[in-house]
Amino acid sequence: MSTIQGRLESDYIAAYKAKDTVRVAVLRLLKTAAKNRAVEVMRPLTDDDMLELLTREIKQRRESIEQYEKHGRPELAANEAAELKVLREYMPAPLSDEELVQAVDRLVVETGAQSPKDMGKVMQALALAYKGRYDGKKASEAVRSRLAS
Repeated sequence: MSTIQGRLESDYIAAYKAKDTVRVAVLRLLKTAAKNRAVEVMRPLTDDDMLELLTREIKQRRESIEQYEKHGRPELAANEAAELKVLREYMPAPLSDEELVQAVDRLVVETGAQSPKDMGKVMQALALAYKGRYDGKKASEAVRSRLAS
């Protein structure tokens, strides 16, 4: 069992005992998604698999918040924001903007990228080196601006 899954299990039990309904609901959903994914790939999940799962769930929450706010449903947006906060606790520490720019600069040199056509190479290298530690939109903007100059 991956360390993220182990932490998820122990946190679920603690949240259940503390009657923290939001945390219990989010962790239950994550446990179910992890179990379904393990059945799908026919092997126990690694931490990388769990990070993928968490990233997907975080992205869904962000999109939901955006939609709810756009359509004037602040109470539903608040629920999604509370769930998003719980999900983020299981992600590795995010890169600061400065660290992201430094990582992009280093990877541009390492991959030999020279034009915006090479953006995919840099993004792929970034994904491998810093999985789950950066915002995709910020990263693509940083890569695009670096390759454009």
